[in-house]
Amino acid sequence: MTKLTKLAGAALALAGLLAAPAAEAKAKSPPPAVERTGKPEAVISSSALIPPGFKILYLSGSTASPPDPTKPDELGDTAAQTQSILTKMKAQLEAMGWSMSDIVKMNVFLVAALPGARMDSPGMNGVFKTFFGTADQPNKPTRTTVQVFALGRPNVLVEIEAVAAKAP
Repeated sequence: MTKLTKLAGAALALAGLLAAPAAEAKAKSPPPAVERTGKPEAVISSSALIPPGFKILYLSGSTASPPDPTKPDELGDTAAQTQSILTKMKAQLEAMGWSMSDIVKMNVFLVAALPGARMDSPGMNGVFKTFFGTADQPNKPTRTTVQVFALGRPNVLVEIEAVAAKAP
């Protein structure tokens, strides 16, 4: 066997090794989606399993923006504040190439509108159902909702933070 034949054989073998991973990478299917569990009628998922390799995004707690910027202390009730926050969150995610369907975990902090009263879970959940578990966006995040005495600004009744996960 000549030196040229040996070099040609080695080059072909090396080309085959280099091409094989590329071909395999193209043939691989994308990673499975986030696995969510829970009752179909529930407002939230009871668990969410994020596959290895997914990107994770943490959204800081957000509060409502006033409908009228000249009246910064008039934020509305729990439902209005939830609408404002989730609308801002949706816009923030979309600006980054993500969506509300990528949210896997939310923490919601609610203040009772009146001293000694209970938090307005029905008001928050009514708006929540328009963003999650719909025909257009069927995914539901896991969620913790707690009543707190107060939040960072006067008249703020709702603060929401979220974690999102997305296939790379």
